[in-house]
Order: sequence, then structure tokens, then C-alpha cells
Amino acid sequence: MNDIASHPVIDDISSKLDTLTPKAQALGNYIMINPAKVVFMTTKELAEACEVSEATVVRFVATMGYKGYSDFQDALKDFINTGLSLPDRVNLKGIDEPGLDRLHRGILEELNNLKFLYENIDVERMNQFITHMDTSPFIYVTGSRLSYTFAYYLGWSLTKVRKGIQILKGSDSTAMDMLANAPAQSLVILTATTRYPNELIKLSKMIRRCGHTLLVLTDSSISPVIPFAHQSLVVPSKSIPFIGNVSGMLAVIQYMVQELAHRKGEALRTYQEQLEQVYLENDLLFNIDPK
Repeated sequence: MNDIASHPVIDDISSKLDTLTPKAQALGNYIMINPAKVVFMTTKELAEACEVSEATVVRFVATMGYKGYSDFQDALKDFINTGLSLPDRVNLKGIDEPGLDRLHRGILEELNNLKFLYENIDVERMNQFITHMDTSPFIYVTGSRLSYTFAYYLGWSLTKVRKGIQILKGSDSTAMDMLANAPAQSLVILTATTRYPNELIKLSKMIRRCGHTLLVLTDSSISPVIPFAHQSLVVPSKSIPFIGNVSGMLAVIQYMVQELAHRKGEALRTYQEQLEQVYLENDLLFNIDPK
């Protein structure tokens, strides 16, 4: 788990603790010691655990600067998600439950994640990303471990819409060679998901030193690569994943690629007709009616 004072939520509680009432202090101490429990507790459950009233919980959250308890829990969720180990995640996800129960719960969880994304995604920032994708002559897309899945999907999809796309595996040190030799002021899109490989932090620093434009597509406002980005886009989710939240990231990538395709206009048809000709001439794809 994370250090007790390694996130703004915990740091803020710690810094204000001495100014709080005794009951609020008891509440704050409990949250700092048990953040993984609190993130799933209702106000009633938290109040009972600390032997205070629900009104004390509500006032405490307001004192910390949050509009409501759910906003406080969302901030705390990012802190928990970053530090949870694999065994911790197994305990959270009820792996011992019957398989059908896990299926139904998993589907409902993804639906809630998508609803949360729909209500909270920064559309203006997404469109700024698309403008970069449209105007930059050279684009490099990279990620590592789980996030490489999203990097590959984004990069592969972009090759169906425009030229000048390179996909790099961030865990391969040759990615640094490729970016060091990339044309000046290239656009680099880096995907980063919890639990944030250190190699992506090193790569982000190197990208900035090379003078490239760095866009970061990530899943949390405390993602450690954000400080190195020229622009970042957080894909919010409601739940703490077992391995990783997938549906929201894929939905955002699909939107950005489709919107880019829309902006290309008639040039898209010409480009895609050329691609289809290459596929046909080289017999690359299954054709149910070959000629």
C-alpha cells in the first residue's frame, strides 16, 4: 500500500488534523489508517466505525474541500488504486464467488464505469488531443505492460486514418533510440495505467528532453507521468479494477479515432482506398468472395 502521506487526500487530512474537533480528529485518523476500507464505506458505516454521527462525516468532508462524500471517495479511490497489490485486488473482487455472480457483477461494474465516464470526461481536452493528431506530421504511440494494449490499439487504429504513425513498446529500451532519432518536435502519445511502470516515467522525461510534444492518456489525476506532459487526458472510472479498467479507455480511443476520421473528410476516402488496394494485392485479409 501507499505511504500514509503520499497523496493529496491523506496529506490534506494530516495537515489539518490539529485544527479539527476531537470527533473529526478520530475520523481523520481512521481514514488515514484504513483508506482501503473507507473507500467502500457508506457515511453511516464510517460514522459507526468511528463512533461519531453521520453529520460529523458530512462536515469533515466539507472541511476537506469536497462537495460531497462521493467526491471524497472518488479522490480516495485514486490513492488506493495506485498502491493496491495483486493479492489485495483479489480480495476486493470476490474471486471466490460463483462464476455467474462474477460475470453479472463485472458487467454492471463496467456499465457504471461507462456511465461515470459519460458524465465526467473532459470533451474539450479530448478534442485538443484530436487536433494534435490531425496536424502533427509524425506520431509515436507508446505504452508499457497493460497500457501497451491501449497504445497498440490506438496506434493501429490511427494507421487506418492517416500516415506517419509509429507504435513503440515502452518496455523495450529501443523505444528511446527511436524517439531520440525521431524528427524534431514529433508528437508522442503515451498511455499509462495503474500501477504505472517506472520505465514510462523515465521515457516521459526523455521525451521532454528531446523536445517532442508529449500527450498522456491515463486513468488517474495522480498518474506520475502527468507532470512531464504538455497535455494530459484522464479517463475516469468508478471502480477499482482487478487488473485494469478497459471499457472506458477503449471508448475514448474509439471516439478520438472516429472524430479524426471525420475531420479528414474526402482525404480519408482516398487514403483508405489506397490501403484496401494494398490489402487486396498482397492477399492480407480473408475475403469470402475472392476474385
